[in-house]
Amino acid sequence: MEYTRLGRTGLLVSRICLGTMNFGWQIGETESHAILDRAYEKGVNFVDTATMYGRETGDGLSERFIGRWFDKAGHRDRIVLATKVYAPMTERPNDGGLSARHIIAACEASLRRLRTDWIDLYQMHHVQRDIPWEEIWQATETLVVQGKVRYVGSSNFAGWHLARAQAAAERRNFLGLVSEQCKYNLLTRHVELEVLPAAIELGIGILPYSPLHFGALSGALRQLDLPLAALRTELSAGTLARLEELFPPVGNGGPGPEAWAW
Repeated sequence: MEYTRLGRTGLLVSRICLGTMNFGWQIGETESHAILDRAYEKGVNFVDTATMYGRETGDGLSERFIGRWFDKAGHRDRIVLATKVYAPMTERPNDGGLSARHIIAACEASLRRLRTDWIDLYQMHHVQRDIPWEEIWQATETLVVQGKVRYVGSSNFAGWHLARAQAAAERRNFLGLVSEQCKYNLLTRHVELEVLPAAIELGIGILPYSPLHFGALSGALRQLDLPLAALRTELSAGTLARLEELFPPVGNGGPGPEAWAW
């Protein structure tokens, strides 16, 4: 397994992160634990989930599966654990979004479901434009000071959202975002325009989700071994050029504004 630093931090994570969106939705607990076992055996130390994964009515089933795996396997101290906050967990008005109240309450609930004392990477699952960054950072700083969260990340942010978030964090002398999880594959390349350039400039790591476009780019729906093999595969210049022809980038390619202007 290859390891790399998470953004500009000193934290080392496996280059393959095990996403668990299908835990509870498509596969049961036994198979979910088998996948976690297989990933751990192969050196994957990075596991990503979310409050909404596997749930029907706010039960956080994916997190519960992972928590019971920690109880059974005993690997919590060797895993970099990431989860997300944003999705409404009930129909009550304050049980969703990025208010300080929900961020802290959702973290406490995730800790209980995951059966752990801390979350390594706590990610905002989506941007919420009508909540000030001062409120969001105040809540996450509280969790960091309490030792319940180590790092903070985002997901599905635009490039200018990353810039606004970091500017607000810097005013508070806070580390701010260390990662952005975005949809990125040969069929979905919009993040190349502004998200990737902003992340590079700000030292924010990129966690691409759906790299095989939900299996469409793999030729078939397969298990964990396929992405692991990708780490050992180096594509030739000719193959890369052919992929660019088959799956052209947005506009002229590269970051904006050059992608659409001179």
